[in-house]
Amino acid sequence: MKRWTHPQDAVPLIAGIYAALSPMWTTTTNRATTTMVVLGVITALVAIAELVRPDMIPLEGLTALIGVAFIVAPWVMGFSDTRPMAWTAWIIGAVTLIVGAADLQVTRMHHRDTTATSH
Repeated sequence: MKRWTHPQDAVPLIAGIYAALSPMWTTTTNRATTTMVVLGVITALVAIAELVRPDMIPLEGLTALIGVAFIVAPWVMGFSDTRPMAWTAWIIGAVTLIVGAADLQVTRMHHRDTTATSH
């Protein structure tokens, strides 16, 4: 696949950037800030890698996994009582999980189709 042909990977990129910057305008704690910045940067980097190298199938699975990490982070990292940041993590996690899972499904179907036609 050619570079920059997966526009759906722009969604996790935007979500990652939003997550990393969200402590600037959202009520937060130190632990929540660190968690959101780290997960946001990782999400953005994975999205950029997927935009540059869309043929790397495991990255879609990684995007979905990062979505799960965002969803469980408020409980695991102990900031579920900080509702504004917890809701930010849950929403970004849901979006990232859905886009990552859908992209993985599309990539697998595309890979299956090209494998079937090459035999």
